[in-house]
Amino acid sequence: VQLVESGGGSVQAGGSLRLSCAHSGYTFSDYCIGWFRQAPGKERERVWIRDRGGRAEFSDSVRDRFTVSEDNAKNTLYLQMDNLKLEDTAMYYCADANFCLFKSIAEFGYWGQGTQVTVSS
Repeated sequence: VQLVESGGGSVQAGGSLRLSCAHSGYTFSDYCIGWFRQAPGKERERVWIRDRGGRAEFSDSVRDRFTVSEDNAKNTLYLQMDNLKLEDTAMYYCADANFCLFKSIAEFGYWGQGTQVTVSS
């Protein structure tokens, strides 16, 4: 299992970025999959999680600004981030899990290396 994030960068507040999470060897829909982020000095937090049943949820802080899509032909998951805010600055990770009954970070055992997003004023 390998997850590779890309697409991070620096952007001004109000701008947009699209992150990618490429994986190898399996179908996303067979696993729990999620986007997470960790800001300096803060705990890692959920951005979006989808369970094996296809039920997905965004965190309250990004729900109206971020969207997720997939390109199964490319084995890639995307996180479209619009109207970025200063507080969105963080390292963003994708991760997967065999099961995510509680949709908690602790259930996710396979992580990419992350991609940095920096939002400036």
